Amino acid sequence: MRAQSVLLLNWRDTTNPEGGGSERYVEEVARGLAALGWRVTVLCAAYPGSPREARRYDVRYLYRGTKVTVYLRGLLHTWLRRPDHVIDVQNGLPFFTRLVRRTGVVVLVHHVHEEQWQVVYPGWRGRLGWWLESRVAPRLYDDCRYVTVSSASRDELLSLGVKSIDVIHNGTDPALPRQRPQSPVPTVVCVGRIVPHKQVEHAVDAIAAARKVLPDARLVVVGSGWWEDSLRTYVEERGLQDAVEFRGHVSEGDKHAAYDEAWVLALPSLKEGWGLVVGEAAGHGVPTVAYRSAGGPTESVHDGVSGVLVDSPSEFTTAITALLQDVELRRRLSAGASATAGNFTWCATAQAFDRLLTGEPADESVDRPRSERLYPLPYYFVP
Repeated sequence: MRAQSVLLLNWRDTTNPEGGGSERYVEEVARGLAALGWRVTVLCAAYPGSPREARRYDVRYLYRGTKVTVYLRGLLHTWLRRPDHVIDVQNGLPFFTRLVRRTGVVVLVHHVHEEQWQVVYPGWRGRLGWWLESRVAPRLYDDCRYVTVSSASRDELLSLGVKSIDVIHNGTDPALPRQRPQSPVPTVVCVGRIVPHKQVEHAVDAIAAARKVLPDARLVVVGSGWWEDSLRTYVEERGLQDAVEFRGHVSEGDKHAAYDEAWVLALPSLKEGWGLVVGEAAGHGVPTVAYRSAGGPTESVHDGVSGVLVDSPSEFTTAITALLQDVELRRRLSAGASATAGNFTWCATAQAFDRLLTGEPADESVDRPRSERLYPLPYYFVP
């Protein structure tokens, strides 16, 4: 069993109301490394009602600072505590850990944020953020190994001058027993944080169009975020209050119950490193409609097999309506989604990070036999 320490720095965790798929990825990596014998600490921002410290699955969680000051707190913790390894999770901004240590830093990037900077922070703040992400970080971490979650994100990082990149995919939870029957009415589900670049408005527009031919079609929005009031206003302005249900930040069980009800998953995000919700929905036999330009979905969604990739909002709307209307198409894509749901596991994700931290090749994009990528973890590592 390993006794070395690893510190994961992330701006938030899944208990944070703003937490999402990237936070789940970080926590599964932390959980898996702890199961493999590492001493694991995750440092993230505090939020109203959060504890100062918690422990889950043998992982120590520290809640420090705000969504802005957490970067300074993470840097200071790295400097003062001197863990053996640091995983610097860059959700647009780095923790600048390379300033206080020369070795043992791994950079985790889910995707490049060029488009999001101008959507969320238009003007000088967006330009500054993109400059830090695209110019400063690649130079500061020039000699560090990078990890990303898809080949699309790897190509984006290569375009910024990043050299050493491992692709370690998201895992997918084993399918849970069905908790609820599929809804008797055409139901689209949209799962994730409610922020501008998730473009949930496109799903609202799609359900508005679908109701012209399927009057009882509805959209279930699972998740929360600071853009929720704006989205609710958007729904009200279109008179769709009876067609759109907001369920908020829900438990894992309730999230999977929403997948049980759904006919289709809408993923209208501007950019996704992978799209964790794609695999979650696939485990319930729910096909996905997503944008090809988002990057990660070109790998997580098998176009025409487990879902549909589109190139414009009008195509997004057309695909949603077609899937809700066409029973045979929906059944075929549902079967394809179920068949691909088990292709990636959190066990393999954690093992790849273990290999990387111990100096072995970690890149899952290398075509190696599955048996070489997997070995048993303790039973409690299964979600």
